[in-house]
Amino acid sequence: MNPSTNSHKELLKKIRRIEIKTRTAVNDVFAGRYHSVFKGRGMEFDEVREYVPGDDIRAIDWNVTARTGVPHIKKFVEEREMTVMLLVDISRSNAFGSTGQLKRDLAAEVAAMLAFSATRNNDRIGLILFSDQVEKYVPPRKGTASHVLRLIREILDHVPQSRKTDASVALNFLNHTTTRKAVTFLISDFIFPATYEKPLKITARRHDLIAVTIADRHEQTWPKAGLVEWRDPESNRRILVDTSSAAVRSALLLAQEQRRDALQQLLHRAGIDTVELFTGEPYDRAFMKFFRQRSKRR
Repeated sequence: MNPSTNSHKELLKKIRRIEIKTRTAVNDVFAGRYHSVFKGRGMEFDEVREYVPGDDIRAIDWNVTARTGVPHIKKFVEEREMTVMLLVDISRSNAFGSTGQLKRDLAAEVAAMLAFSATRNNDRIGLILFSDQVEKYVPPRKGTASHVLRLIREILDHVPQSRKTDASVALNFLNHTTTRKAVTFLISDFIFPATYEKPLKITARRHDLIAVTIADRHEQTWPKAGLVEWRDPESNRRILVDTSSAAVRSALLLAQEQRRDALQQLLHRAGIDTVELFTGEPYDRAFMKFFRQRSKRR
């Protein structure tokens, strides 16, 4: 069999698995929470109807009331349509996974869940794939199943043109192309130089920005496996690490904890909500916690 044909079939199977899993999660859990947390742009006029006891007298339409001699009120409904932007990091560091699930696969699954939730609410959905450059831009459009499946495929199938990562290019691109306020999910492992604080704060002021951090447990805790050659997927630099040394393992763990703390502080300073996820682990609890926190603030 042609290797490319086999690869194509495997990709379709993966997309199908993600579709089934995320559709079920959306139908069972997420859609209602998403609707209650992410409100539309305001209220729009729906109709005028006769007043009934219990209606808010502030809604009385005095012109119609005077014309008909019968009290009438204006009825408004929530204007639901929003723009949802998915900013997904596809740099080489996301091609890692110790549980059978790559960080990139988890990012695609989360993006699918969010996109299907947006579709259920008639929102417009767009996608930006980035490394240290904008690799792919799919303009926002009304969500359909085929549109969501295209987004999943783009995340899984796109071959990065660059090894490195820089979130600032994606944030700046979003701010220049999306003038209307958008609910924006920045989905990344956030393993890149912290030179993006300014565009992060600007984006947080212009849009409703949420950071979704994707990680793998084995990036934080190293097994006792003797000499291990470690290769940085973005710089391609190789080093030899002696994981049998307790001091080395402690130093690696401390470095990861410091990096995580610095990231959390940066996001907190920018006023950005965070959802922290790990490969091979359910993400429903993390998102339900996020939805509950949002609802309390509202």
